[in-house]
Amino acid sequence: MSAVAEEKKIIKGGAFLIEERTPEEIFTPEDFSEEHRMIAETTRQFVDNEVSPHIDELELHDWKLSRSLVTKAAELGLIGANIPEEFGGLGLDQTSGALVGENIGRSASFATTLGAESGIGLLPIIYFATDAAKQKYLPKIASGELITAYALTEAGSGSDAMAAKATARLSDDRKEYILNGEKMWITNGGFADIFIVFAKVDGDKFTAFIVERQPGLTSGAEEHKMGIKGSSTTALVLSDVRTPVENLLGEVGKGHKIAFNILNIGRFKLGAMCVGGMKLMVHESVRYANERHQFGRSISSFGAIKAKLAEQAIRTWVGESMVYRTLGMIEAGVGAVDSNDLDARLRAIEEYAAECSIIKVALSEYCDYVADEMVQIYGGYGYSADYPAERAYRDSRINRIFEGTNEINRFLIPGRLMKNAMSGRLALLPAAQALMDEVLSPQLGSFDDDESLLAAEEKLTKNAKKVALMTLGTAAQKYMMKLGDQQEILMGIADIIMDTYAMETALLRARKLAQSQGEDAAARYLDMTRVFCNDAVERIETHAKNTLAGMSEGDELRTLLAALRRFTKMQPMNTIAARQRIAEELISANKWVY
Repeated sequence: MSAVAEEKKIIKGGAFLIEERTPEEIFTPEDFSEEHRMIAETTRQFVDNEVSPHIDELELHDWKLSRSLVTKAAELGLIGANIPEEFGGLGLDQTSGALVGENIGRSASFATTLGAESGIGLLPIIYFATDAAKQKYLPKIASGELITAYALTEAGSGSDAMAAKATARLSDDRKEYILNGEKMWITNGGFADIFIVFAKVDGDKFTAFIVERQPGLTSGAEEHKMGIKGSSTTALVLSDVRTPVENLLGEVGKGHKIAFNILNIGRFKLGAMCVGGMKLMVHESVRYANERHQFGRSISSFGAIKAKLAEQAIRTWVGESMVYRTLGMIEAGVGAVDSNDLDARLRAIEEYAAECSIIKVALSEYCDYVADEMVQIYGGYGYSADYPAERAYRDSRINRIFEGTNEINRFLIPGRLMKNAMSGRLALLPAAQALMDEVLSPQLGSFDDDESLLAAEEKLTKNAKKVALMTLGTAAQKYMMKLGDQQEILMGIADIIMDTYAMETALLRARKLAQSQGEDAAARYLDMTRVFCNDAVERIETHAKNTLAGMSEGDELRTLLAALRRFTKMQPMNTIAARQRIAEELISANKWVY
């Protein structure tokens, strides 16, 4: 059982909407062990010293160099971090894997290469392969000898993965499966040695296989991509390709279980990679703003630039907090089951599917924001390929498409919560009904006399939860089983839920820092939390107005909007001054300091 699991109680997925947490209950970067910090620093040094100096060569598709870098990463244990020790790995926890991902994220193209090698191209083997396949492949993947790839998407089945047309049939001697079909957007496709391929057995049973490169398996030409140009992306053609029955992953007809569970892990790892990229982008933005002079002084002295730097920092810090809070819950869940029961470990991760989707959407969009503002801070030079902002801008865009588009993940957030509610695993519906009773019979509120640290932000967060429950409950009551068809409604509710999770996460981490460091030392984090909550409430109010108006009218709508006004009422804070304080710390340090 991990240290995280020992210290943290098991919290149900989605429970943040109906339960209150204390700072001590959440896992934050301040809780990293010495081992965590060592693997993070090892990865950062590897990327900065070995990968980043060669990014131009990688973007010219030097796959020999790419393979050599994968081998070097393997020698440092960066691929085998989550591979069990018995198969040549380090057997580390999920947090260690995420820290590798965060620091690999400093080089987006190589992060994509290594992410496939150590993530989606590896994890199906760890969790679903036969013992024979694990013994055959895992040690060679851990050493970097074998490069992996993940082949799910087809030309006619992107988000609708189950519509795949690739086929597999059992050979007459029943010793092999024979695969035919075409796949698209295969990361590492140009030089991978083994592929996780999804195909339909007998044309209808969606199934996953390990397939080795061989005659009949052909990689297409490299895609001409907008960004992550230093990673290989090709189509894959399978023509009577054979793989032994021992290379079946899981059960015939259960390929969806593999695809969806592996994507949950991929989503929080993608969030971690975004954090690493964002920290580097803020660092570069601050350095440039300090160096660039206009009108006789550095542009970092101008309020407009300070506002940008501060908001970059806020979203990066809040995003980081969300990633590791979620990982803490996952670690506790995984640590509570038998380490040899891989199915139970996957179920423990699946428990937080909604949180994983929140991480994926929020972090990819925060990352895009930070990249966009980086270009703006660099001005005309930001549009030049000779400066880092241009590449960062192009590279960040794919994150909103990877691991399930942000639209699909927005549908999954309320969808997963409702699934848990309908099964009785999450008491969401009783909480929503109690809230509707409050909406219909509002009680006279008492005067606010709570003067504790971040009391105003705590009240805003509790009210944000009420808005999320009100919109979700109204939608569930109105559409019932047809809620899944109301995409615009679901996306609006998802945005409310994401900001609510972010608000509470920032609040809890800031309080935790204030408790351990003192309020004066934690002032920067209190500022970031206050600014984020202030702005999030405004976003929540807008999303809620539009969502409620989309499914209610007349007296019902007026009643709901009156409740919304109560829940989002706040005294605006001086965000200008707070952002200036946040930016000035960055400017003074000339680097990322949060």
